Amino acid sequence: MSDTPKEFSRAVENLIADLRELPEDKSRSKKRRPTELTTVIDELLVKYRISHDSVEHSIRDKWGELVGVANATYSHPLTVEKKLLVVLVSHSVVRNELFLHRDSILAKLRKLPGCAEIKGLALRSG
Repeated sequence: MSDTPKEFSRAVENLIADLRELPEDKSRSKKRRPTELTTVIDELLVKYRISHDSVEHSIRDKWGELVGVANATYSHPLTVEKKLLVVLVSHSVVRNELFLHRDSILAKLRKLPGCAEIKGLALRSG
């Protein structure tokens, strides 16, 4: 065992001070120690791109321009899976329109940042 005393958080030290009937430490000078939890959270933010705009988000922003306003009201891009853009379509006529114009939609789509890898559209009814 080491001879150095273990450092506790301010909350724990204040609890101990309360038990010993000593005044609380209300200063702000104590620095927070980096914990393993902060590094894990930072890794998760990077992995799941929480603090960044995702490819799906940029597609949703431009969806009306990609497929036209009329088709955009009856369709919604969901996610990108295995280089396919999954689109939820609520009307069969719109689904047929998107299917017929998929090449031009994909050409416009690939011009968006981060979307060059998308190979096709997967149209799902819903």
